[in-house]
Amino acid sequence: MEQNLEGRTAVVTGAASGIGYTVAHHFASHGARVVGVDLSDRVGALMAELPGSGHHGIARDLTAPEAATEVIAEAVRVAGTPHILVNSAGIALLDPAVDVPAARWQATLDVNLSASFYMAQAAGRVMIEAGYGRIINLASQAAVIGLDQHAAYCASKAAIVGLTHVLSLEWAPKGVTVNAVSPTVVETPLGKKAWAGEKGEKAKREIPVGRFAQPDEVASLIAYLASDVAAMITGSNVLIDGGFTTV
Repeated sequence: MEQNLEGRTAVVTGAASGIGYTVAHHFASHGARVVGVDLSDRVGALMAELPGSGHHGIARDLTAPEAATEVIAEAVRVAGTPHILVNSAGIALLDPAVDVPAARWQATLDVNLSASFYMAQAAGRVMIEAGYGRIINLASQAAVIGLDQHAAYCASKAAIVGLTHVLSLEWAPKGVTVNAVSPTVVETPLGKKAWAGEKGEKAKREIPVGRFAQPDEVASLIAYLASDVAAMITGSNVLIDGGFTTV
């Protein structure tokens, strides 16, 4: 898959850890200039350590509607109009459906859905004006199947796929593609901790390939969708789950 992102500017949310950090590092390693956004104030130092130069970190809470517009304005100021947006920031607060507290339901939707929409909307405006853009939203296998104690998470990720369909339809004539990527469990540090022991081994046995996804595998797929060779792909939800959702 095409990995040359030389000369591209990419905004990556959730860039201080997990999939977001791996995507930021992967993009930088393949020539992109990265503007990383994260709630953590460590994001600036982490972006400064990426391969290449000119990277920039922004510490912001993206759940406030105005935050996205301010973040994109800062990205334009320091790095020019972004060519790529990767919405990777997300949370997973798990409860049985009958016990989901209103605050945890709302927090999940605020971070996973609303923040991704606000960022796509703000980036979409400048991308449409430029006539070019690639937006990749992190969904999940939970967008297409039900998972125990994942009511809020599944709802938020299914909504991401629906949002992706609408944005792709509206923005394709403007030169902006919008796709979603839906991984199974990914072996980030947090993923390894959450799925350690027999719980994780049982889950792996239910995946036809017999393992979880690696962060670099997800980052490579995202990089392909962000590249020029994927110009004909838009509105897709690409599953990277080892065949789990086909069983």
